[in-house]
Amino acid sequence: MTNSGVKTPFVAIACGGTGGHLFPGLAVAEQLKQQGCAVTLMVSPKEVDQQAVKSAHGVAIVTLPAVALQNRNYLSFAHSFWQSWGAARKMFKLRPPHAVLAMGGFTSAPPVLAAKKNGVKAFLHESNTIPGRANRFLARFVDEVFVGFPEAAQRLKARKVTMTGTPVRPQFQLRDPGACRTALGLDSDRSVILIMGGSQGASGINELILAMLPLLASRDSGWQWLHLTGTGHWEKVKQAYADQGLKAVVRPFLAEMDLALGAATVAVSRAGASSLAEIAAMRLPSLLVPFPAAADNHQYHNARVFDATGAARLLEQKKATPQDVVTILRELAGNEATRTAMQTALAQWHAPRAAEQIAENILKACWSSSFSLPREKRLTSELQPFRSNEPKQSRVYAA
Repeated sequence: MTNSGVKTPFVAIACGGTGGHLFPGLAVAEQLKQQGCAVTLMVSPKEVDQQAVKSAHGVAIVTLPAVALQNRNYLSFAHSFWQSWGAARKMFKLRPPHAVLAMGGFTSAPPVLAAKKNGVKAFLHESNTIPGRANRFLARFVDEVFVGFPEAAQRLKARKVTMTGTPVRPQFQLRDPGACRTALGLDSDRSVILIMGGSQGASGINELILAMLPLLASRDSGWQWLHLTGTGHWEKVKQAYADQGLKAVVRPFLAEMDLALGAATVAVSRAGASSLAEIAAMRLPSLLVPFPAAADNHQYHNARVFDATGAARLLEQKKATPQDVVTILRELAGNEATRTAMQTALAQWHAPRAAEQIAENILKACWSSSFSLPREKRLTSELQPFRSNEPKQSRVYAA
């Protein structure tokens, strides 16, 4: 696609730090790539980022220094922020983008500020009901904010807010459960309980499930389990299923989450917005156990919205007992009418055009500004052909 002879733009997407930021960014990158854009993903050095981007084809991958505010260590935060900002400026000097999209978290803040300093169009996606601190800060600097929940709009001081929903990757669509189960080493004709704690696992959910396993009666023997533990609990959890004689596939991490959700009859999950968007896309009945230490308790508020509309069941970790989990799982796994009603409610939370809408809005803004880069940078970028099949590259920038 061209406009007055100008090549299709180059878009940088800052989406590292957690799977909840990265996976929606991958979905938008795919849409931009389909429209002929050159795309670079800016991620952190975290293992979850480095593993996930292996599935990204036709885009460049850039690793920036990680930025995080932990234990109120503001000196360390300022140092890492400055390093990431300098690295982003160095990258943008070598190849100026026409737009930058931030998917949330402090990792995405330095690239946005570096972009705005050079007059580049900037955009932000907030997937949660309660915006994070980084996004509340960034919202005032960007040209448009996209939100996953309508509740987030009123909490952001932005010049323009658009409700899009949260993007999911194209493989998250209704699947044949039997085929998914077979691909994962499970029996194709038996119900599957999926246990997942987000991209890094969840020790609280792991412990709750382990405490629940001895309570299962013989009538639950028809279930089989797919448990994604995170890296620190794999051996302990695997042994617990073996001790109870239960059919289970236990993995620390699974890249093919579409297979996991497609195989499941019911899921027990945290309530990160990206996970909820994938659950909605796959119409998977779920028991949501929000991470109690999430910033501003945002996972609880996400789960409460789903629970209030009948799209999931909410169980707070601090109030949860093993018997509660058994009771809810028996209700969901054993009652087809209950699952059907929940699947119907989930449909309202699936935004199939979210990634496409975000990509379209970014491109419209780029065309309307006629790629308003400084003249010398504009001429340099126009001389370089933008190709949608650009080979993936992996580079690390340091300030």
